[in-house]
Amino acid sequence: MAQGEYRGLIHRNNADLAHWLARRPSEAALEPELPIIDPHHHLWHTDVRGLYFLPELLADTGGGHNIVSTVFLECQAMFRADGPEEMRPVGEVEFVNGIAAQSASGQYGKTRVGEAIIGWADLMLGSRVRAVLEAEIAAGGGRFRGVRYGTSWDASIVGKHVSRPIPQHRLLDPKFREGFAELGKLGLTFDSWHFHPQLPDLVDLARAFPETTIIVDHVGGVLGVGPYAGKSAEIMPAWRKSIGQLASCPNVNIKLGGLGMTSFGFGFHERDTPPGSQELADTWRPYVEPCIEAFGPARCMFESNFPPDKQSCGYTELWNAFKRLTSAASADEKRALYSGTAARVYRMIAP
Repeated sequence: MAQGEYRGLIHRNNADLAHWLARRPSEAALEPELPIIDPHHHLWHTDVRGLYFLPELLADTGGGHNIVSTVFLECQAMFRADGPEEMRPVGEVEFVNGIAAQSASGQYGKTRVGEAIIGWADLMLGSRVRAVLEAEIAAGGGRFRGVRYGTSWDASIVGKHVSRPIPQHRLLDPKFREGFAELGKLGLTFDSWHFHPQLPDLVDLARAFPETTIIVDHVGGVLGVGPYAGKSAEIMPAWRKSIGQLASCPNVNIKLGGLGMTSFGFGFHERDTPPGSQELADTWRPYVEPCIEAFGPARCMFESNFPPDKQSCGYTELWNAFKRLTSAASADEKRALYSGTAARVYRMIAP
């Protein structure tokens, strides 16, 4: 891909990715006993992305790492086909709760898939969103923890390749904030997905709602494609400044991952052979270490972001890369990064 060119997000289906990943022999899992809560994955069935349900997820998680439980993140999967428009996202929570119940039976292994569920609700409904949130709490069977509201926007061609077109500065919109306020009243969390130029808006939101738990997804969404390609020397200082400002807000936590998405611009998906974990660790280090330094392990959590990150690597190699990055960390630091922070933030069973 020529520098500056942007072909949009790649979404090869699960079957095609399996063939590509098979070109490199799978690595053995490092530190296989270390308990991991995977706090960010999706489940879906679409024409473009293909099928990724419980069997497909378990095929990925079964590579040797000790995945004790997971958190499902909304991805517009299985919305209701009819009924009031604002209530249709409840269908996604119903769908995932069913899969979580399957997993909880123990017939599919030890991993508690979907122990926590993050859904979607239209916060632009203002205070009326409370009825939607209450319906999702009921549908979640005790597993619903909060919402993710993607606000990815960019003036360049990059902004034309997002799943939900959103106006600029949505996080600053008074109506949005009216709806956002309902999350705190119900004890729900907020996952934020956006591109790195939008981080100042999230800083403003976090300061305005200090009692609401906020999670920054995918190290803040650093762009490395389109007009951002080859400009890390300009981008990274501003990104680090925003990360520091977010870290100064005690209610904010951050997910370390999403780096396998094509929007970061590493180009692994264009290779004939997938990368190994050492190369992944070397590539991702400048994005992971500043977050840990700013937030501390107690507010950081590693994530798989599968299957989107499957565009760049296998599940076993992804966690091996993270473990290489934390090889010098203490046992307490590893406990926080791999399970403790996620258990605290999403109110899960700590291993």
